[in-house]
Amino acid sequence: MPFPYKTVLIIGATSGIGAAMAEKLVTEGSRVIVSGRRQGRIDQFVNKHGPENVVGIQVDITEHGSIDVFVKSATRLSRPLEFDLAQFHHEVNVNFISNVDLMIKFLPHLQEKPYPTGLIVTGTHLALVPAATMAAYSASNAALTAFVDCSRAQNRHKSTKIIEMYPPVVQTELHDWMGIENGRALGMPVDEFADLAYEELPKGEELVVVGSIATEPREVYMDLVERRRKIFDKLAGAMLSRFEL
Repeated sequence: MPFPYKTVLIIGATSGIGAAMAEKLVTEGSRVIVSGRRQGRIDQFVNKHGPENVVGIQVDITEHGSIDVFVKSATRLSRPLEFDLAQFHHEVNVNFISNVDLMIKFLPHLQEKPYPTGLIVTGTHLALVPAATMAAYSASNAALTAFVDCSRAQNRHKSTKIIEMYPPVVQTELHDWMGIENGRALGMPVDEFADLAYEELPKGEELVVVGSIATEPREVYMDLVERRRKIFDKLAGAMLSRFEL
C-alpha cells in the first residue's frame, strides 16, 4: 500500500529515528520538510536528495519564542487550525500540574504520620478513553493518571495509600461552564455518585471506578481498566526491580 501523504514534516530529523524516517520517506517519493537544531546536518540532507525533494528548516523547539516563526515557515500554504493555546495550557495546569504540585507537597507530611493515611485524587474515565471534543481535558487527566500510577508504584512501601477515583458524567455546574444546554441534568445525580463512591472507598482499592464510559457497558469498560492495570503492574515491577528508590 503506497504512503498516502505526499508532503511530510519531520521535527527532529537531524539524527536518530527522525533522520531514518526522513531518509525512508524521501526515497519512497514523498517531499520531506526536515527540521532540527543542527543546520549542518539539514544542509547535508538537502544536498544529498536535492531541493526539489527536500526542504530544510533550522529550529530548536525548546526555544519557545522561535516556534511561531517555525510554524509559519512550515505551513506557508495552509491556514493553521484555530486553537486557543493559552486556554489549553491553563486547563493542563489546572487538571495536571496543580495536582502534581499538591501531591508532591502533601505526600511527605502524610507519610510522616504514625498511622495509615490516604491521598485521594479525582480523575476521569476520559484519562483512559479520550473524548474527541475535549482534548485538553482528556490529555491532562491522562497525564494525571500516569503520574498517580507511577507515584503509587514508587511509594508502595510507604504508609500512605494513593487512591485515584474515576467518576462518570455527574450532574454539576461544570457542564453549564462548558456551555452544554441543560448541562446540570446531564449524567448521574451528584448525591448518587457520592453514595456509590463512599461504598467503594472502604474496600481498599487503589482505583475506585464509578460507572463507565457513556457508550460502553460497565463490564466491557472494566475489562479494559483491569487489563491496563495488570500490564502497568507488570512493567512497574520489572522496572522497579532494577532501581533503588
